[in-house]
Amino acid sequence: MKQETLVLTVNGLRMQVQSAGEGPAVVLLHGFPDTHIVWRKQIAPLMAAGYRVLAPDLRGYGGSDAPREVSAYRLQHIAADVLAMLDQLGIARARVVGHDWGAAIGWMLCMRAPERIEQYVALSVGHPLAFAKAGPMQMLRSSYMMWFLVPGLAEKSLTAGDFYLLNRFTRDRAQVGHWKKNLREPGRMTAALNYYRANVPHGIAIAARAEPVRVPVMGVWSSGDQALGETQMRDSTAYVAEYFRYERIEGADHWLQVTASEQVNALLLDFFANGPHSAAPATSA
Repeated sequence: MKQETLVLTVNGLRMQVQSAGEGPAVVLLHGFPDTHIVWRKQIAPLMAAGYRVLAPDLRGYGGSDAPREVSAYRLQHIAADVLAMLDQLGIARARVVGHDWGAAIGWMLCMRAPERIEQYVALSVGHPLAFAKAGPMQMLRSSYMMWFLVPGLAEKSLTAGDFYLLNRFTRDRAQVGHWKKNLREPGRMTAALNYYRANVPHGIAIAARAEPVRVPVMGVWSSGDQALGETQMRDSTAYVAEYFRYERIEGADHWLQVTASEQVNALLLDFFANGPHSAAPATSA
């Protein structure tokens, strides 16, 4: 199977993209504080099923450029990068899987460019309006974002003690090792935190501009997620005009594509193959 690292220029920035396999395109969008490597357990199964997998390092991460301006990390710019990537590769429509900030970007793509999205899978993060209306418990879970907004303090806290706090994010030690390697590079921790600094202060405005999506969607949430509650994912059904399928994975933490990879892979392949006709039961870890 064909595998290669592509280096594209999108919106004036260098974007590194892992391309693997041949067939209909599946775009994998990572979140904080990841790179394309977080999808390492999905790429081979998707290739084997006959898909072309595209896993970009989003701006600020991995082998892609990291602009200094905080405003450069607004979600609309990242979504534009993804569409520009598809344009350069001559891909009219793609299936998209997003996790964490990548899920927020995926929801925006569904709202802004539904004609480009065949199917969408949101991991962990629900529709912006469902998130905004998820109530006080979700606000409490999301309170760490306020700390991430403080320049300097967040960087020092997250890198202190050989990234002690990152070690507590997930039980997957290999994933923590990948984070450390990327975030030790000058400016990379700040670039990663700029996703919060560019978007969290505008959260109400982002939610107010959100609208129902007209793309088939599967939302997947894991019961061990400390940052995101089930309500904001389950209630996303109210904001999907096409078709919404909800799946809950028991026991996996926020990085479910790593810590529950077999369950996630089975759900992806089933949804992509069957779409609205799939009636698979919720999966447990």
